[in-house]
This record gives sequence, structure tokens and C-alpha cells, in this order.
Amino acid sequence: MVQLTLPKNSQPKKGKTWPKPSGSNVREFHIYRYDPDSGDNPRIDTYFVDLDDCGPMVLDALLYIKDKVDPTLTLRRSCREGICGSCAMNIGGLNTLACTKGIDEFKGPINVYPLPHMPVVKDLVPDLTNFYAQHRSIKPWLQTKTPEPRTEWLQAREDREKLDGLYECILCACCSTSCPSYWWNGDRYLGPAVLLQAYRWLIDSRDEATGERLDDLEDPFRLYRCHTIMNCTNTCPKGLNPAKAIGEIKKMMVERAV
Repeated sequence: MVQLTLPKNSQPKKGKTWPKPSGSNVREFHIYRYDPDSGDNPRIDTYFVDLDDCGPMVLDALLYIKDKVDPTLTLRRSCREGICGSCAMNIGGLNTLACTKGIDEFKGPINVYPLPHMPVVKDLVPDLTNFYAQHRSIKPWLQTKTPEPRTEWLQAREDREKLDGLYECILCACCSTSCPSYWWNGDRYLGPAVLLQAYRWLIDSRDEATGERLDDLEDPFRLYRCHTIMNCTNTCPKGLNPAKAIGEIKKMMVERAV
């Protein structure tokens, strides 16, 4: 029989409320905590951050908590500039980057969860193994058949401009983990992030494997599970449009079949 409810051990319970610091500029955070080694259900801990002793971004608050309140809090972060995608998480109900999301953009307590519908390694760290494997499957590198030039592959300015809005993707997985089709078919559907990357190589004038790339995507699941819900475009922290890229791939499929 189909399981239509969450397993009991996946349902979060109320966790610990940590001491509130003195001060008049204090902000409340509700943070998802999960340790698979403990055998316990996930829990939602409540923390308080003194904003007078903290930077302006949600990541600053998380690091404040880890450094000064609870060193067991686990999260990923690296560049702190919206470039690496490491600190992608669900903040206030939206998939985004903690390093570029301002605390002042929210009213009331701020809820912080890991990216949805992904296995959780610990606390705010999702398991992206499948996501990265899918990215690797589209062969995200230049494929050519002609001999390599002595210097570099040249590209006209107008051809280079076609890559704008695609190459900026940082593979944070915010878009893919906001997509219901990816939630239910993540083992077979490539998802918006990977398909945007696939389109980036499909329209690169220097690449000579367009036919092979389209052949690899010609599948009821790998490409066609997209139903243009647009969650991916709405949540992208870099302002990209994966839904449009997927639509362009579908258009290429139709054009080559005519």
C-alpha cells in the first residue's frame, strides 16, 4: 500500500528553548535540528540573537548561535558572498542563501530549515549526492570534435551573450528542491538546476555535441516531468529563470523532430 503520511520518526517535535540574552534588540529564531545518530525525531530549537552583536544576514545569526550559544548546530557555509551556494536552506518558507538574506527582511520569529525533500545529513545540511550525480550526468564541459586551437576557442560576442542568465547558476539547489516534480521524481527527473545547466551547454556555439546532448535528455522523466509551476524561477537567489531554459530545451526537441 502507498505510504501517504510521513514516517513517525520524521515529524519534528518541540525542542529546547535556549537562554535569551540581555539587550533591547533581540531576535528569535526557530531552527530545525536533527542528528541521525541519536535515533530521535527532528526537533525545533528556539534561539535568541542579540542583533547589536551580530551581522545583518541570517548566516551571521546562525554563526552567532554556533559560536556563542550552541556549538553543536551544524550548517554549511563558505564564501558568504552568494557565490558558492553552500548555505542554501529554507528560511521563512523560502529556499534561499543564508548569506544574502537579511534578517530585517522578516517580521517576527525566523524559521530556518534545511532544503526540503532532501535526505538530511545533520541539522541544516542536506545530502546532495544525487543532485551532484545528476549534474555530472549531463557532461557539463565543452565537447568538441575538431582539433583544439593553439590558444582558445573563439566565440562571437552575440554567441557569448546567449549564455547570460545561465552561467551564473551556482548549483545551490534552491530551485530543484522547490519543485514538486523533483520532490516526487528526483531519482529520474533531472530538475530545474541541472536542466538549466544542460541548456547552457546546448546553446554554447563552441560545443559540438548538441545532438548527443539532446538524445540524452529525450526521456519521459529526465526532461518532461517539468510542468512549468515556476517555483524554480520564483526562488532562485541569483534571479535566473530555469523554467525558461527548460522550455527552450523542449523547443529544441520539437524543432529537431520536424
